[in-house]
Amino acid sequence: MNIIGLKELRENVDTYITEVKKGKTFLVIKRSKPIFKIIPPDEEELWETVADFTKISKSGISADELLAHL
Repeated sequence: MNIIGLKELRENVDTYITEVKKGKTFLVIKRSKPIFKIIPPDEEELWETVADFTKISKSGISADELLAHL
């Protein structure tokens, strides 16, 4: 695990996003104390499809239909 300062993360966030996408993990510190970890998500464990709003037509969907999907 790599240790980085909060200021470093803020100044180079795009670089760290790229590294996390590659699988790297970072421990972010502020004033020499750990405040959070950045880890790559495990797509299958973290996300569950509840409703796919991309398939709703422009005319919309009724509340009953929406609740049926949930």
